Amino acid sequence: MSSQQTPSVQTSSAGIIRIGVLSDTHLGQPDELFQEQVGACFKDIGIILHAGDLTSAAVIETFADKKFYGVQGNMCDASSRSLLPECRKITIGDKTLVLVHGHRYGYHDLEERLYNEFYQADCIVYGHTHTPSCHRIGDILMVNPGSFLGTGRYGSRGTYAILEFDNGIRGQIFEVPRL
Repeated sequence: MSSQQTPSVQTSSAGIIRIGVLSDTHLGQPDELFQEQVGACFKDIGIILHAGDLTSAAVIETFADKKFYGVQGNMCDASSRSLLPECRKITIGDKTLVLVHGHRYGYHDLEERLYNEFYQADCIVYGHTHTPSCHRIGDILMVNPGSFLGTGRYGSRGTYAILEFDNGIRGQIFEVPRL
């Protein structure tokens, strides 16, 4: 799995880094509602991770005022595939985060395969399944923010995650507000 150069994020003066995480937006063009939802969910967040399937690179423009890290997914068009790697490793303070969509790792045993591939990471963020999840496997925090626009099964609401890095790593899943 190829990855781009490993970027490093420095800890803020407060010692806590907050990161917004979304995936599977599946948008050809970001509309006004999407932009409003992003504003509501990530208002005070300076760093955004997108775990693939933005579909179009135009989605990246929504995050122009933030530090943006994304990866391509299986539904991405040629423009986003040319801009984004399949996998990205990011150093946050003394922690390593791996960002990957996950479509190349199966579906039902996806977390196990990601764990085995990236066992040295402190946090693995992935998408693809549209099912939100935030839990630990051993010492690794596994985070799937789900589908931001609620394109999951059975009419589920959109979800996203917020990660906090300080002495450790914490994550939490939230529902995208209805606006």
